[in-house]
Amino acid sequence: MEKLKIVYMGTPNFSVGPLQSLIENKYNVVLVVTQPDKKVGRKKEIKYSEVKEYAIKNNLKIFQPENIKNNYEEILKLEPDIIITCAYGQIIPKQLLDYPKYGCINIHASLLPKLRGGAPIHKAIINGYDKTGVTIMYMDEKMDSGDIIYQKEIKIEESDNVGTLFDKLSILGSNMIIEILPKIINNDIKRIKQDENEVTYAYNITREEEKLDFNKTSRQVFNHIRGLNPFPVSYSILDEKKVKIYESKIGDSNKSGKTGEIINLYKDGIGVKTKDGEIIITTLQFEGKKKINVKDYLNGLQNKESILGKKFQ
Repeated sequence: MEKLKIVYMGTPNFSVGPLQSLIENKYNVVLVVTQPDKKVGRKKEIKYSEVKEYAIKNNLKIFQPENIKNNYEEILKLEPDIIITCAYGQIIPKQLLDYPKYGCINIHASLLPKLRGGAPIHKAIINGYDKTGVTIMYMDEKMDSGDIIYQKEIKIEESDNVGTLFDKLSILGSNMIIEILPKIINNDIKRIKQDENEVTYAYNITREEEKLDFNKTSRQVFNHIRGLNPFPVSYSILDEKKVKIYESKIGDSNKSGKTGEIINLYKDGIGVKTKDGEIIITTLQFEGKKKINVKDYLNGLQNKESILGKKFQ
């Protein structure tokens, strides 16, 4: 396997685990392809992707095309035997898909054909799924539609948010690629066609989707909050100011009120009216302030009762 030439393509932290597993298991990663550096913040400081940072630390060759559809010759020059992708972030052109002897395979964080697209972990929680998993699949020209090679599922716990589930699935994918790669090379696998009748999509989270809707049920609001925590984080508007909402729990109050209205105060949270009850917000961040536990926020108010009746918009 040391002579096997692998090109690895990935960008966010989720992609680091499988790459690390390949390196630790002495696989020959001849090139790491990742998204171009970004300028972030007011100072426009250059930020590397997590995969690039790992590649630098491990002296791996790096390639960062702006548009891989128009700039892939650097990859073909290395004559890779297999291309492995994991949350890379660009559509792979047919010329690359068709080149490697052992194909181009993808590590995807859902149980395909469910949740094709760029935000499968977020959407698994937001949609209220009780399980998800990782699929290793052959790539084709359509998004996440290739033949399945290997799948494993895990339970989504009530305590999971998108951060914890990212970590669990990254570890799962890291183990799976090491387990299945020898079988791919030896052609000891069974390709499974995806059932197009079962397809659902998980497109990238939009700004509009970050805003909470308290007209939904408490369970839906709860799932929405944890499905965006810790990134990109849900929000609502209170007193004409943006409030990020990180953590919550489902309450059991049936007190009347308009949806979005603060109807109860607790030691550790504020109860907000939903379609079928209340959601208790326990961690939030007011515009221009640091993230804070609601318990500390309430303790800092001169008159706690003054927020009762206020409404999240």
